[in-house]
Amino acid sequence: MYDLTVLWDWLEFAVRWLHVITAMAWIGSSFYFIALDLGLNRNIPGPADGEEWQVHGGGFYHIQKYLVAPNQMPEHLTWFKWESYTTWLSGAALLMIVYWAGGQIYMLDAEKADLALWHGILISAASLTIGWIVYDFLCKSPLGEHPTMLMLLLFVLLVAMGWGYNQIFTGRAMMLHLGAFTATIMTANVFFIIMPNQRIVVADLKAGHKPDAKYGKIAKLRSTHNNYLTLPVIFLMLSNHYPLAFATEYNWIIAALVFLMGVTIRHYFNSMHARKGQPSWTWAVTAILFLIIAWLSTATIYEPLDDEAAAKPLTAYEQRFAAADGFEEVHDIMLGRCSMCHAREPVWEGILWAPKGVLLETEADIARNAKSIYLQAGLSHAMPPANVTYMEPEDRQAVVKWYRTARSAQ
Repeated sequence: MYDLTVLWDWLEFAVRWLHVITAMAWIGSSFYFIALDLGLNRNIPGPADGEEWQVHGGGFYHIQKYLVAPNQMPEHLTWFKWESYTTWLSGAALLMIVYWAGGQIYMLDAEKADLALWHGILISAASLTIGWIVYDFLCKSPLGEHPTMLMLLLFVLLVAMGWGYNQIFTGRAMMLHLGAFTATIMTANVFFIIMPNQRIVVADLKAGHKPDAKYGKIAKLRSTHNNYLTLPVIFLMLSNHYPLAFATEYNWIIAALVFLMGVTIRHYFNSMHARKGQPSWTWAVTAILFLIIAWLSTATIYEPLDDEAAAKPLTAYEQRFAAADGFEEVHDIMLGRCSMCHAREPVWEGILWAPKGVLLETEADIARNAKSIYLQAGLSHAMPPANVTYMEPEDRQAVVKWYRTARSAQ
């Protein structure tokens, strides 16, 4: 029988690969069209709102933009939507694979809120929906006529959600969910607002009616929000690789400051593309925010876990690994090859916190991280990095044998 643990890990890899590829396509087209729109030459006669000549790949491109639409609809019209939809759908699948299926390890923190896994999944799913409803209500309210105030309220909403997630979830799950929360708003903007408005314009043109310019105005507001939210979402999605971002006391404040960095960086490029100068002050502000983030990541160093916290009861599934044949040998291997870094107080030079928050000191630690040990140090040679502690082939074989024995136990 094929090893389902390996198959599941490859499924996660495949979905993550798809998610990254489609996100690149979405972000690339989004940034391109924002830059194109801001940089159009509008000092030209004729019905077009602006035009631009570009060169790429050995050819020249003549691009014209119509504020509402041309007098006649072209036979072929390209819609930019599937980059956004596929990014969200693959991201949702990845959220389910990593955080819902692995909720007891990656999502829930019993020291913050003692919840059943299904409670955490329900909060995870519901929060993404509620976020869009609140945001959409604000946009459709009179605040929609005041973009700056609307952006400030959106920032407050994101900060509040970051704080709220941090009261329930692990640090890495907080960062990931805040990114998913923001990405849901962005994709919903495309699905519920931008695309329907564009379809109304196309339908009016086909019917011989003059389209209402308000639909383009509404779509542009949502598109602008997406433009400013893109960079913070990328940071939040990458944050799970960096414990100094997610596994610190002020992680939700770090996330809030990253949203401000996204605004300053995009303001610079938007101004440059619109030929309104290059506001270099934005880079100074960005650098200051970055330094504050770096300081916050180490502002309060957690005290080592006490014996009571370290002795948190194992689940029935985890107990199978602690009781399986070969566990004592694997425990000794982890202590000798891995625990100098994966400890509550690492002794390896330059390591301040256990990488990715994975602890491998106690028997309970090892039972909880059985799957990661199996994949990282048993089947593959990912750990220790560059095999700096000289883990022998026999050690890896012992890890594989122990894990498979535990998995096959009834």
